[in-house]
Amino acid sequence: MPQFDFIIIGAGASGLLLANAMGKEPFFEKKSILLLEKDAKNTNDRTWCFWEKGTGDFDNLLHASWSTIYFAGQDLKRTTPIAPYTYKMIRGVDFYHYYLDQLKSCPNITLKVEEVLEVKEKPHGATVRTKTTSYHTPQVFTSIFDVQKVTEQQHYPLLQQHFLGWFVKTEHPIFDPGVATFMDFSIPQKGNTRFMYVLPFSENEALVEYTLFSVDTLEKSTYEKAIVAYLEAKGSGVYEVAEKETGNIPMTSYNFERHNSQHVFHIGIAGGWAKASTGYTFMNTHKKVKTLIEHLKKGRHPKDLKTKTKFWYYDLLLLDILYQSNHLGSSIFESLFKKISPQHIFKFLDEETSLLEDAKIMSAPAPLPFIKALLKRIFKPFAA
Repeated sequence: MPQFDFIIIGAGASGLLLANAMGKEPFFEKKSILLLEKDAKNTNDRTWCFWEKGTGDFDNLLHASWSTIYFAGQDLKRTTPIAPYTYKMIRGVDFYHYYLDQLKSCPNITLKVEEVLEVKEKPHGATVRTKTTSYHTPQVFTSIFDVQKVTEQQHYPLLQQHFLGWFVKTEHPIFDPGVATFMDFSIPQKGNTRFMYVLPFSENEALVEYTLFSVDTLEKSTYEKAIVAYLEAKGSGVYEVAEKETGNIPMTSYNFERHNSQHVFHIGIAGGWAKASTGYTFMNTHKKVKTLIEHLKKGRHPKDLKTKTKFWYYDLLLLDILYQSNHLGSSIFESLFKKISPQHIFKFLDEETSLLEDAKIMSAPAPLPFIKALLKRIFKPFAA
C-alpha cells in the first residue's frame, strides 16, 4: 500500500492553498504529500469574492475588482466608496490553473485524479481508499463535507446560502462597472432573506445572482424568473447568458471540530471555515491555512487547533434569528448599512473589531430579536 506523510483530499480552495503552502514551506520539504481530487479542475465552476485592504496574495488572479459598493433595502439606497478596502473577484478556473501549475514545482507534492470512496481511521494512521488504490498516511486533511452530520442534530440551526447566477451581456448599458451591488433587498422578499448580487464588468456585462439565506432551496425556474424580472426592471433590453453558476453554502455555527480525530482533520467548509453568518469562505480559508501551517511548524497536532472566538457566538445569534424569523434578514442588514460604515462592517466580518466596536455594530438593528435569541441560548446551554 503506497504511503505518504500527508494526504490532502480535494483540490478546491482549501486543498490547493494547503498543498501549495506545504509545498513551498521548507519545513515540509522532506515530507511526501499526496493531493487527491476526483475532477480535472479545468472548468469555471465557481467564483470567489472577498474584500481586502490594499494589495494581496491573489491580485495576480483577479478577474475584476471594485472600490465602491451599492446597498439597497426597502428604505435605503446607498452607493459608498469602501477605501481602504477593495472588493475582489477570482474565477475558479483561473485559480485552479494557477495553483495546479504551482504544484508542478513542488517535488514533494503528488497530485492524483482519483475519487475518494472511504477514509478509515486506524490505530497508527488512516487509510484512504479510492476507486483504484488505497493509501496509508499518519495524517489526512479532508475537505469532504458530510452535510448529514449537521442536519441530523438539533442544537445549531442550519441555513443555506443558495443562489443562481447568470453572466449576462445586455443590449442596453444598465450597469456601472465601477460599482458592485453588494446586496439589493429591494426585490420581493416573500417571507425570506432574498437579495440580488451584481458584479459588473462593463456597462453591458455583469454577473447577476439571485441569492437567499434560508432553510430551503427553490426550484431552478424561481431563481431564473427573479433574474429575468430584475434585468427587465433595469431596462436591459435583449440579453445573452454566457455562463451560469449555482451554489449552496451551509450557514451554521455547528461545531465541525468535534469530527477531527487523531489522524483526520477537516478543512474548508467541512472544517467550518465558512463564515457562518455570511457564507464568505475564500479569505477565511486563506487565513486558516496560514494558521494551520504555523501550528504544524511548532510541532503541534492539527486536532489541537481551536478556532472558536466571540464572533462564533455573534454568528450563532444571527442564525438563530434568521432560522426562526427568516423575513427579518432584510431589515437587519438594512439597519446595519444605514447606521454603520461598510468599512466598519467589513472589519467586523473579518473578526478584527474590539468589544467597543462590536457594541456599535450590535446596537444598529432592533434589539428585541437579539435579546430573545440570547435569552433562549442562556437557558439552552451550548453543546460541545
